[in-house]
Amino acid sequence: MSLFEKVINVYTKQTSMLLEGLWQHICIAGISILIASLICIPLGIFLTRHKKLGGIVIGIVSVIYTIPSLAMFGLLLPILGIGSKPAIVAITMYAMLPILRNVYTGILGVDATLIDAGKGMGMTNMQILVSVELPMALPVIMAGLRTATTMAIATTTISAFIGAGGLGQVIYRGVNLLRDEYTVAGAIPTAILALLVDRLLLLAEKTISKRTFRGGSRNGQKQ
Repeated sequence: MSLFEKVINVYTKQTSMLLEGLWQHICIAGISILIASLICIPLGIFLTRHKKLGGIVIGIVSVIYTIPSLAMFGLLLPILGIGSKPAIVAITMYAMLPILRNVYTGILGVDATLIDAGKGMGMTNMQILVSVELPMALPVIMAGLRTATTMAIATTTISAFIGAGGLGQVIYRGVNLLRDEYTVAGAIPTAILALLVDRLLLLAEKTISKRTFRGGSRNGQKQ
């Protein structure tokens, strides 16, 4: 029996295990990205208003990003135990850097003449942020979010080694039993999930950009 046939056999006979692993994978990665976004988007905006702190905070987050994932899991295990909790905390910490850095650099990269034009129109700082800075920085911010999401999906695979579940447990099973079909059967949906989520985020970025552009055009016509 070829490897392809063995993989198909795993999909047909272990469907419930794979679906459960897929759901766990989505939950762990999704919760981690949500928490990282809720922390880093406001923090990134704050740091653009306090640039002296920007380099320090991003530097600290960068150091955390360099810690190997297995070492991070090892540090968290005595505190949080095994399972999804240490996985979510670790993946959240890894996802913070690309989101935080891109929010910070994206907003700072907005053309100063656009900001000055907003001030000249009597816009408040909040209005400039919402109507000028965030829309213009959106491609950079979304690029960071897409990078963080892809990384989170990949790191969630490794978290199976600490009992967090996910598709990594299928790969782990294949490694332990020397069964390549399980390794491949777990790796394929992981890769597809990462590509699919990346495409969805790209589509969301384009949709938001179009609506923002149309809204700006209508406001300009009314004025």
